[in-house]
This record gives sequence, structure tokens and C-alpha cells, in this order.
Amino acid sequence: MPLELIRNDITLMDVDAVVNAANSRLQQGGGVCGAIFSRADSRKLQKACDDIGFCPPGQAVLTESYGLRAPYIIHTVGPVYQDGLHGEENLLRSCYSRSLDLARSHSLSSVAFPLISSGIYGYPRAQALSTAVSAIGEWLMETDTDMQVYLVLFDRNSFDLGSALYAGVQAFIDENYVSAHFSPRRNAALEIEEQIAYTAPCSEPDFSSEAPMPAAAPCPKPRRLEDLLAQAGESFSEMLLRLIDERGLTDPEVYKRANLDRKLFSKIRSNPAYQPGKNTVLALSISLRLNLDQTTDLLRRAGYALSPSSRSDLIVEYFILGQNYDIHTVNETLFAFGEKALGAQ
Repeated sequence: MPLELIRNDITLMDVDAVVNAANSRLQQGGGVCGAIFSRADSRKLQKACDDIGFCPPGQAVLTESYGLRAPYIIHTVGPVYQDGLHGEENLLRSCYSRSLDLARSHSLSSVAFPLISSGIYGYPRAQALSTAVSAIGEWLMETDTDMQVYLVLFDRNSFDLGSALYAGVQAFIDENYVSAHFSPRRNAALEIEEQIAYTAPCSEPDFSSEAPMPAAAPCPKPRRLEDLLAQAGESFSEMLLRLIDERGLTDPEVYKRANLDRKLFSKIRSNPAYQPGKNTVLALSISLRLNLDQTTDLLRRAGYALSPSSRSDLIVEYFILGQNYDIHTVNETLFAFGEKALGAQ
């Protein structure tokens, strides 16, 4: 996955560069900055920073790491949060994009970020996370690169999905997961067939705090009987390529919107017999903006099914029903619930 959220100590990451949440004077500080200096040869690192002298908020500079596993450190200065009305978001987004620009200009292929400005600079963690994922995802979408980017969260307290989204997903899981586990199990194949045939009442999804759970599926485009019969024998690969062509999408648009590695997508496209993982299929469903009927069909072609006994599947279903096809928001939510991200093999 080009963008991956993980829990780790950023000083121990095996990447080309780790990003330091620095201060403008580039002096050793606390938090992430203090941890990076402590793990490196702090005297040599401070000397390299002193030679640069200054870095304004939203900008980035690069030094050697002097002892970390990563050979380089990118130092970026995040904004001090006041009230969100003083350009904080633009500066924070710039921290990520300028750091990635710098990594690319030095031909680096992997970078690990902390959650910039979320410590003593006071940026609300839910907003800091959303901005980080959005800025990195946008840069990856717009840049022709195979760079691997990690957003490293030291512990669970460093992660905040946002109460409204978390509550909405939790309510959806509770309602569907509980009913699945306390109802007699029926024939799984029959349930899948009924799911495909079922047409739920149509409604506009509402993710407000008053109504955080989608009550009904968006209206799918009806599929004609002749189309269903013509597509009956399609393999996963054939169906995928047909859907891409029908939507007029390019390969980069598809694999970037799915947060898939270009090499993995190339295997899928070039090998009709390639067997993708379930999370890869779901990532492609999100990328192609498939409704629940189409997602179920694509999964079946690869030998999988959505299960009401799987929290991960229910989370993905929640977003499909709500017509929210932002892969990074889906993966943030899966991460918050301790589930594997889409696109991961």
C-alpha cells in the first residue's frame, strides 16, 4: 500500500527517511523531536541542523540521520494550533507535501511521518490525522511515483478517528454483528444470492451526529437480464477490466484510488489467473465506486463474500452504503477498529 497507518516507534522504522516534527530553530526538543535526537548521534545531528539554521512553518529541510536505521531525516515545522482560523490547516498540509517533495527530489522511495503538530503544538488529533491522510493521499494521487509512505502512531492514545464517525460505524457494527451472531445461521450461498437479488429502500445517506448510521442503500443502477446473462461466465479479471473500461478510468486512477501498489495492479491486469486477496478486491470496489450488489458480485468472482460475522466487512459495507468511497477514510476507520487495511495482502 502506498499509504499505510501503523503503530511503531518512528526512530526504529526501516525507511529511507523519517520525518522529524521540528521547531523553526531546528534545535533538539521534546516529543518526536527529542526521541529522534536521542536515538541518533545528537551532537552531529545538531551540528547539521545548526548549519541550516532555520526552517519556517510549513517548510522542510533534510539532513543525514547520524545513527538511525533510516539514513536521512526530513525536518518539517508544523503550525502551532490557535483556533483553526489562522491558516493552520494549510501550513500542516504543506508540511506533508513539502516533505514528500523533498524526499522525491533526493530519490528516496520510503518515508515515515509522525502525526505532526498533534503534541505540544496543540493541533486536535482527529483533525491532525484527517489532514495528514488527506494531504499525503492527495500528493500520492497527483504524483507519478512508487513512494511508500507510513504514518506512524506511537500508541493508541495518539490516534483519534473523531467521535461522530467512530460512533456511526460502531452503531452499524453493533446492529449487524449482533444480529448475525444471535440468529440461526442459514445457508451461506443462499444468503449471498438473496443479497444480490434484494433491492433495499432508497435513501440519501446521512452521516450527521443525529443520524450517524445509513439506514438504507443508495439506489443501484438496475442491471438488465441480458447483461446478467452475458456476464455470467466472467472471471474476476474480466469483470474488473470491464468495469474499468465502462467507467472510462485509467490504470493509475484505479490503483491510486484503491491505495494499491502499481506492481500489484500490473500483476492483476497482466495475469487473468491471478488470485487477489479479499482486501485487494474490496479496495478495487471502493476505487471503482461499486454499490453493494456490484461489490458482492466482484467478490464472488474472486471466491469471496461479505460476511456479517466480520467487523472488517461490516465497516466496508457501512462506507459503501453511505457512498463514501475515500479509501484513506475507510482505512483510517479500519485501523481505529484494529482491522487490516484495504489493499493489504
